Amino acid sequence: MKLQQLMSLVRKAIDEYEMIEEGDRIAVGISGGKDSLTLLYALRGLQRFYPRHFELEAITVDLGHKNFDLSKIQALCQDLNVPYTIVKTEIASIIFDARKESNPCSLCAKMRKGALNDAIKQRGCNKVAYAHHKDDVIETMLLSLIFEGRFHSFSPRTYLDRMDLTVIRPLMFVNEADVIGFQNKYHLPVTKSSCPADGFTKREYAKDMLRQLNLEFPGVKERMFSAIINGNIEGWPERIPHTRGKSNH
Repeated sequence: MKLQQLMSLVRKAIDEYEMIEEGDRIAVGISGGKDSLTLLYALRGLQRFYPRHFELEAITVDLGHKNFDLSKIQALCQDLNVPYTIVKTEIASIIFDARKESNPCSLCAKMRKGALNDAIKQRGCNKVAYAHHKDDVIETMLLSLIFEGRFHSFSPRTYLDRMDLTVIRPLMFVNEADVIGFQNKYHLPVTKSSCPADGFTKREYAKDMLRQLNLEFPGVKERMFSAIINGNIEGWPERIPHTRGKSNH
């Protein structure tokens, strides 16, 4: 996938769910993975011509795992001219050494999100962009059906009143396969997590299930996604389909 195609899908999400307003200061949570780096590229590209002016900040919460080298991501942010903040924590040692958690993911996510939100507010941002793509939206719906018994997925835009912070998900129309293609085409400096629990999660189970379903029933992924965005899910903002003129950014 080329940058132009990526920006087109990202702009579609931003326009249809009114994710960006004039003067926004948007933090991008950089995990080191392909999704967050792709999102950073897309928003930086869009920033150059989007009619509403906004600023970007890149932030990584360093959990304290060994061999987590962020130097290439620092270099990328420098090339893109995006300010980059690394928040050093000892979350890994707390979870794996001190508490010896048998199911570490939930607590880790909570602590990581807390550290990220603190850094976001310190940097003066009013929004944070999460790098959830189309596959993530569908997998979350599957997990919700299987483990909670309800039809639900995370919202394209959510206001957190306790934090006075808005979460946006500009990659929601982008397939994971296209993110992988973009990563390979633009040689993104992906920094692999050294977390011992990585890859052994319920989400990984949902990812495998979705892959298998789409192999057996081609097109099922797109049908599921359509059901989600047309499903009047509680908490989702109204979708405003945009038709733009000659510009095809």
